[in-house]
Amino acid sequence: MKIIGLTGGIGSGKTIVANYFSSFDNVAIYIADEQARKLIQTSITIKQKIIGVFGSEAYTGNVPNKKYISNIVFNDASKLKSLNEIIHPEVRKDFQNFIIKQQNKTYVIYEAAILFESNSNTFCDLIITVHAPISTRIKRVMDRDKTSKESVLQRMQNQFSDTHKLLQSNYVIFNKNKNNTLLQVKNIHKILTEKS
Repeated sequence: MKIIGLTGGIGSGKTIVANYFSSFDNVAIYIADEQARKLIQTSITIKQKIIGVFGSEAYTGNVPNKKYISNIVFNDASKLKSLNEIIHPEVRKDFQNFIIKQQNKTYVIYEAAILFESNSNTFCDLIITVHAPISTRIKRVMDRDKTSKESVLQRMQNQFSDTHKLLQSNYVIFNKNKNNTLLQVKNIHKILTEKS
């Protein structure tokens, strides 16, 4: 079974594309960011390590203090690296368990915002990157998260450039309008299904 990495910069529309792929019966989708959020709340290993790096303020009971952690990691690249080094190995283990249960599928999509940054591309057979113009992405994130342009740009700086991602991708989906995006997804799905 093939593992297909799905990535793209913040606001590119990865979630929409993942939702399109999830409509196919022979495809399983693993949303790494969603699973990471669950694991941060449920994994004792992650909790202990995060408190070790960020202090006891990082949690209230079993609930992570997202605002506190975010303020630190978006202003300190070394702390962001530490956080990723705590979370990604646990997400990877969780994904391995997920794959075992998907043996009847043609391929599995591993959707991750920081696929390359976390070296998760290394266990993928093929990579799909979702691409959209920077101005479109900024507007989408500002509308979605009710945040400032500066805040979005700061988050973008913590991700690899589009060029870096596009050059390492097998397929690129240009996400400008929904109908065209869906058509691209269908074409890629047809190729991946035939290859299998």
